[in-house]
Amino acid sequence: MESKLVLAKYKPKIIAITGSIGKTSTKDAVYAVLSKISYVRKSEKSYNSEIGLPLTILGVPNGWNNPLVWFDNILKGLWLFIWPHKYPKWLVLEVGVGKPGDMHSTASWLKTDVVIITAIGETPAHIEFFESRKHLIEEKSKLIKTLKKDGLLVLNADDEDVLQMKTKTKNRTITYGFKVGADVLGSGDSISYDRLGVPEGIIFRVDEGGSSLPVVIEGVFGRNHVYASLGALAFASGLGFNMLAATDSLKKYDISPGRMRLLLGINEALIIDDTYNSSPFACKFALATLREVKSNGRKIAILGDMLELGKHTVEAHKNIGKVASENCDVLLVVGQRAQSIKAGALEAEMTPENILEFTDSREAALFMKTFVQNDDLVLIKGSQGMRMERVSEALLLDQENKAKLLVRQDEEWLHR
Repeated sequence: MESKLVLAKYKPKIIAITGSIGKTSTKDAVYAVLSKISYVRKSEKSYNSEIGLPLTILGVPNGWNNPLVWFDNILKGLWLFIWPHKYPKWLVLEVGVGKPGDMHSTASWLKTDVVIITAIGETPAHIEFFESRKHLIEEKSKLIKTLKKDGLLVLNADDEDVLQMKTKTKNRTITYGFKVGADVLGSGDSISYDRLGVPEGIIFRVDEGGSSLPVVIEGVFGRNHVYASLGALAFASGLGFNMLAATDSLKKYDISPGRMRLLLGINEALIIDDTYNSSPFACKFALATLREVKSNGRKIAILGDMLELGKHTVEAHKNIGKVASENCDVLLVVGQRAQSIKAGALEAEMTPENILEFTDSREAALFMKTFVQNDDLVLIKGSQGMRMERVSEALLLDQENKAKLLVRQDEEWLHR
């Protein structure tokens, strides 16, 4: 209720982002573009639920199990409504769904100016509680109903199911992707290297409105960040922003931890830290990136269980194992479900001696401390519940700044 009152009082423009892949990265990219020109607030971490959205709107922290914090949040919300404050002109909100009906309870009360839908994927995350992939897609598409009459819909043209959502509205629509015909068209994405041959980020081109611009993003890998940037640039194009300024704002923007972040590891190893979460679609992208990056050492993939896949669990993990066999030299599987990753890799004739298995992330972290060698390139990925950031922490060179570099470093998570 307080968040509704605050929105009615301050009337910020609202951008809502959903999809099964790339919500947070897209949120970060949109925030980077907007923060150069206006006062803007984004969902912290992944505050994308029925509780998370109001927390962002009120600008207060998650109280977890502390009733005093929640009481303080209520008082702050009332004070924000009663007394005039400097409030953001824009809110960038991430909206997630985990079961049928979530979109209604989480976001139906919003009146959005922009809705961005990223991608769904063949076997989406959080599909476990839906009857089918079609039902999950329908749930996510309900966010479109929150658009104002003059609102803008931004869609990923490379995901056919997302692209078809343009038929669900009369709102103005702009598309992005690599498929010819997208309004904001990406091309030529590749890894960028410094003069010593060390990978440092990604570079690609974007064509929009007859202009072609280079985009450079430092400190991350993966097409997911290219898509996130394209989504942000489509948003900028749709609202008539300066596109050169928009592309410049993406060069060193603040990317959330655990999302294909490039980190320096012990023994001069490099870590591709993708430990925030995992899904089959995202895991395939991460493994493809591992293959693409040039390295003088071994390419090691450390893959934990992918959760919330329901009846698709075994098949999805086996498929990842087959993909992994083609993209890494050494494969570490972590967790019970990841046994199917091992099975898939063996079916693809990966050398058994190059496949190692662990019960949990703590066990894998302890092993990697002595296993990692000079110039190794290590991809670490798994669902949130697997806590794969523990492996990243074990290998991280800059231990002093691990709270900023890694996911789930606040006290509530560390005590779990």
